[in-house]
Amino acid sequence: MPRQPWRWQGPATTRRTIDGVSFPFVKGHGTHNDFVVLPDLDGRIHDDLGPELVRALCDRRGGIGGDGVLRVLRGDFADGAGWFMDYRNADGSAAQMCGNGVRVFARYLAAAGLVDVAALAGPLPIDTRGGVKPVTFCDDGEFSVDMGVAAVGGLVDVSVGGRWHAARSVGLGNPHAVAFVDSLDEAGGLATSPFYCAEEFPDGVNIEFVVPQGEAALAMRVFERGVGETMSCGTGACAAVVAARYDGVGQGGAAVGAAMAEGGGHMSGVFSATSGRPGCEGGPATYRVQVPGGVLTASVDERGHIHLKGPAVLVAEGTWTG
Repeated sequence: MPRQPWRWQGPATTRRTIDGVSFPFVKGHGTHNDFVVLPDLDGRIHDDLGPELVRALCDRRGGIGGDGVLRVLRGDFADGAGWFMDYRNADGSAAQMCGNGVRVFARYLAAAGLVDVAALAGPLPIDTRGGVKPVTFCDDGEFSVDMGVAAVGGLVDVSVGGRWHAARSVGLGNPHAVAFVDSLDEAGGLATSPFYCAEEFPDGVNIEFVVPQGEAALAMRVFERGVGETMSCGTGACAAVVAARYDGVGQGGAAVGAAMAEGGGHMSGVFSATSGRPGCEGGPATYRVQVPGGVLTASVDERGHIHLKGPAVLVAEGTWTG
């Protein structure tokens, strides 16, 4: 018998249990970057969504388990975005943006019947702390997110396993430091955060270790602030592409990192389709980014906007009674 697509079973409500308040949830992932989705359309169920509850939900042994929580809220239709993605990291901290999360968020809106995909005249705008992100429902079942234009900063130092790497600072609504290495094994176990200068990133930083794999192809591991190593990071994949384009990275791994450092660490500005060092090809391009949880596609258009494309899957729904 063919598997039936997941469908929302009803409105988000709370009810009293012996132990406290229960509420519905949905579990989903984008390339195995997984989330607990909380329907809370009018913000009456979870109020300010305290960090204790977020940590409990994301606990992989005592809770549901996830890299973060996506709370579904109605947005301000006046500014063109009818939905707001309230994203929280697994440690309970609020985050500006999550590229994999916004795809799962859009998938939920469609599955729950909150958005009529057939009636959309264009991309669906979803508001985040990092700004409005238009999401396109693709014919192949995947989702493409216009991530906007990245801000490119200078070079910073990150250290893992006693080894220092030059990393490019990239902003995509949230901060990233992208280090090109010869092998993903150089990142070690990533059980704890790589070392970085807290003065440069006072609110923490997502750190990507990236290996070029030929023309327009990258492999990546990431340590996400407030979470740890994850199977995928959508904004991280975009940051890796931005750094590769900006610094003219082809093959060469750590040798490229050394060349970057030698070339000067104070380059900064707004990324565009023609950004890059002298001799680096500009213009639109599409990259394939291999992450532990699957494959993402990141494209640069003629305006310099980064478009993240990948799957979004809903795997379960239930009631939290913790």
